[in-house]
Amino acid sequence: MKTPERSLTIDNKIQSHIMLKNGTESSTPSTMDRRKSFLKLLSFFKIFGPGFIVMIADMDAGSIVTAGVSGADWGYKLILWQVLLIYPLYLVQSITARLGCVSSKGHGELIREHYGNFWGAFATAILSFVVFASLLTEFIGIAAAGDIFNAPKYLSVGVSLLILIFVALSGSYKKAENIALIFALSGFVFIPAAIAARPNLHDLVIQGIFGSQPILNQNYLWLIAANAGAVIMPWMIYYQQSATVDKGLCPKDIKETKIDTLIGSIATQVLMIAVIALTAATLYPHHIVPSTAKSLAASLIPLAGKYAGYFFCAGLYTSSFLAAFVVSMAFSWAATETWGGSHSLNDKFQDARSFYIIYILFLVISAAIVLIPGIPLVRIMVDVEAFNGFALPVVLAFLIVLASNKKILGEYAYSKKTLTFIAFLGIVIVVLGVLTSVPPSWIKIL
Repeated sequence: MKTPERSLTIDNKIQSHIMLKNGTESSTPSTMDRRKSFLKLLSFFKIFGPGFIVMIADMDAGSIVTAGVSGADWGYKLILWQVLLIYPLYLVQSITARLGCVSSKGHGELIREHYGNFWGAFATAILSFVVFASLLTEFIGIAAAGDIFNAPKYLSVGVSLLILIFVALSGSYKKAENIALIFALSGFVFIPAAIAARPNLHDLVIQGIFGSQPILNQNYLWLIAANAGAVIMPWMIYYQQSATVDKGLCPKDIKETKIDTLIGSIATQVLMIAVIALTAATLYPHHIVPSTAKSLAASLIPLAGKYAGYFFCAGLYTSSFLAAFVVSMAFSWAATETWGGSHSLNDKFQDARSFYIIYILFLVISAAIVLIPGIPLVRIMVDVEAFNGFALPVVLAFLIVLASNKKILGEYAYSKKTLTFIAFLGIVIVVLGVLTSVPPSWIKIL
């Protein structure tokens, strides 16, 4: 007769044998931990995309030239502001992701449903000006990058326009996202470009992080405002929320969307720092401040080497292309959410005509304008980033009221402390925008 202990041991062996035969052998704790970690990683990559893409698209043609001018004009000094902007950038965009996950509605749709058609239309109208101006900068960046490689403007802009249309009409959100991710990852060529320029790391840290800040200089203040506008852009809020909805994310995915957004917010600021370091190490010592996007790239080639210059041009092109897709898609989503109509990349053209027509129309008009001779490239791009500083508070105001609405977020609603910080951020950006228009003599008085 078997003892209970003996019986239990035999039973365990039999169970183990059965599990082995079924291919389900029990794992050691370390093996189970590895499996859990792998499954979590796999789950994260299924969520990964909207936050990372919109953040890298934030590093668009205007941002690149603004960062380039910052480094050429002030050396490493403006690096500190890139670091400081990581947290507010992450905070703002994580709110949009949460709104999308919980409500399953885009930003424009939420404004219209909760605050009326007038305010929905007003917010979308403000967005249209920002989007149109931003699209001009993206095609200017595409043309400038092509020019360095001796590609005619009409060719680089025309081919890019056709590819952008193809991406949207690819048949599904997933396909469009995968193509966007390829262009997003391509933007990291700015890092080897900066390394090739051999910046002085001691100067980068001491001057960039701990150095004195000439905040009473109007030109410096203007570049701070331009960099703030280049980092937090109104169209980013619309894009990430709608992309989150289009991807089918829900409340259980909020944690992963926060990680996605955090990775993207750090990555885009690292790229901005890379461009500042690149021009600070090359153009700043020679007192060269570029007047055009082409001259910015051309100046880098003899000073940093042709590889650094070509890496910069490649990054300028891929970043401009990605941003053109994200910016135009943001407005297409916003417009159709506000004024009605199907608005998903999973819809066929015949089922969402308004959505796709708006997307294509904005791209075509912007590309056509850029092909007109005599466009002041850098001036437009940097001014657009400063203008974003004025438009952003309007968008932030709607974001705050939506994030505080418990009818929308319920248990996921934000605290007053967090929303107060976002409001403070908007006020700071408005003040920076106002200071950029004040004459230098007034700055001295202040």
